[in-house]
Amino acid sequence: MGILNVTPDSFSDGGRYSTTKKAVAFALKMVEDGADFIDIGGESTRPGSNEVPIEEELRRVMPVIEQLAKRTSIPISVDTYKSQVAEKALNAGATIVNDISGGTFDSQMFDVIREHHASVILMHMKGTPKTMQEHPAYENVTKEVYQFLAEQAQKARAKGIQQIIVDPGIGFGKNLQHNVQLLKELSTLKAIGCPVLVGPSRKSFIGAILDLPVSERLEGTAAAVTASILNGAHLVRVHDVKEMKRVAKMADALKAV
Repeated sequence: MGILNVTPDSFSDGGRYSTTKKAVAFALKMVEDGADFIDIGGESTRPGSNEVPIEEELRRVMPVIEQLAKRTSIPISVDTYKSQVAEKALNAGATIVNDISGGTFDSQMFDVIREHHASVILMHMKGTPKTMQEHPAYENVTKEVYQFLAEQAQKARAKGIQQIIVDPGIGFGKNLQHNVQLLKELSTLKAIGCPVLVGPSRKSFIGAILDLPVSERLEGTAAAVTASILNGAHLVRVHDVKEMKRVAKMADALKAV
């Protein structure tokens, strides 16, 4: 899954694709490089970020989704926790909603997804993007993440949503040790009965381990992607599609041995 942030303040590439022309061109380049999905977000959810008004989020994402839907056949995902944004995005050609709140921030989200026969990615996050990295604490992070995702997946199924993907939310209300433990114990999430997505790309835990800035975390991301796949991830959400496509292919080969 290729990441397309059409925001001025995302932690990794904020502002680089803030015009529709640049965003669509980059998305098509990711498709050329081997992306199987494109995930488009109009609100930065980096630690400490503020909520963006619905109108502004729509202004950022809608032109990109509308144009991209006409120019590629691969699935488009909208990265939002607001049902109004999800509904307009799905009407414009998106087929997946990637909800960082796991369906907990907006009570209408599951209804909108069901009505459009869309897929959902349920992510675990402790707190909100504004506060999530303020001393996150767990008794057992893997157990708590599992319980949350299992419960939300059951609620989505009860609403009639057919395809559900779960994401442990690396970096969302977790410290370095929490992130490492989740990647090591990722296989436990498969018992939920849904495909597992992991998004370690360029995250701060990689920077902390390697003492490197965002721009130099390619190798660390590759290692995290490999570990994710070997431990059961079905999908990986990344910035560097061309390189991580090769990493994933190699990890798949090693897993099959």
